[in-house]
Amino acid sequence: MAQEKKIERATFGAGCFWGIEETFREVRGVVDTAVGFMGGSTENPTYPDVCTGKTGHTEVVQVTYDPGEVSYRDLLNVFWNAHDPTTLNRQGPDIGTQYRSVIFYHTTEQEAEARASRAAVEQSGRFRRHVVTAIEPAGTFWRAEEYHQQYFAKHGGGHCRVM
Repeated sequence: MAQEKKIERATFGAGCFWGIEETFREVRGVVDTAVGFMGGSTENPTYPDVCTGKTGHTEVVQVTYDPGEVSYRDLLNVFWNAHDPTTLNRQGPDIGTQYRSVIFYHTTEQEAEARASRAAVEQSGRFRRHVVTAIEPAGTFWRAEEYHQQYFAKHGGGHCRVM
């Protein structure tokens, strides 16, 4: 009898969701990814809604992963290496609250690990400026329009990493 995989979720905001999704899709143990919005007040927001900066949502990638193959700590390391966590509401040329650096936790264990990870990054001296990444409880994940899903896989092109 085959043992059923345990699947967990992690949600990260790190600027343009196209690039961060592609980064996580490359990680062994990641089962699926989806881009969307979290943290705002508008029900079922669209991309144009979020782009106004008035909904309070952040562009995020929701990562579904097998913790038997990749740990949440490993995913946090990918997150820290995929963007600049010292720029408030900005990643490279993308400016606005929808591009903020944020970790949305789904469990108290994820919250504790995210806070410890942020403290370790801050104390490492790796960045010359203060880490501004927020750590917040996960709310409703609103999936973005289909044309945003796996954008680089569908259309080619590189990552929009800023580091």
